Amino acid sequence: MGKLLYGMSGVEIGFDDRVLAHLQVVIGAKLRRGESFYFSWRDDPNVGDGRSTIWLSESIPLYFKYSGGKMPALNREWVETLLASSNSGQGLQLSSEIRPGGAVAGS
Repeated sequence: MGKLLYGMSGVEIGFDDRVLAHLQVVIGAKLRRGESFYFSWRDDPNVGDGRSTIWLSESIPLYFKYSGGKMPALNREWVETLLASSNSGQGLQLSSEIRPGGAVAGS
């Protein structure tokens, strides 16, 4: 399991390496354009099974830490879905991976 470290205090948010790789692409694209936005996800049951949201801005440090040494292959459809979400008023909402052809992972 990889980690997204957020802010000067280094708040650690755990994500699967595959999820983290897709988030890095989407978040990087937004921040390169100077766009700030919310990022929300469903918490793991081990930390309360709720939802969390952070504000992402180019002035707030981010560190993507992967547990594996190999970069996962990216799913273009999922990246596009996440980018579309990030451009909404609610900001980036982490959703389940969309498999090629529109099927949701795990279904």
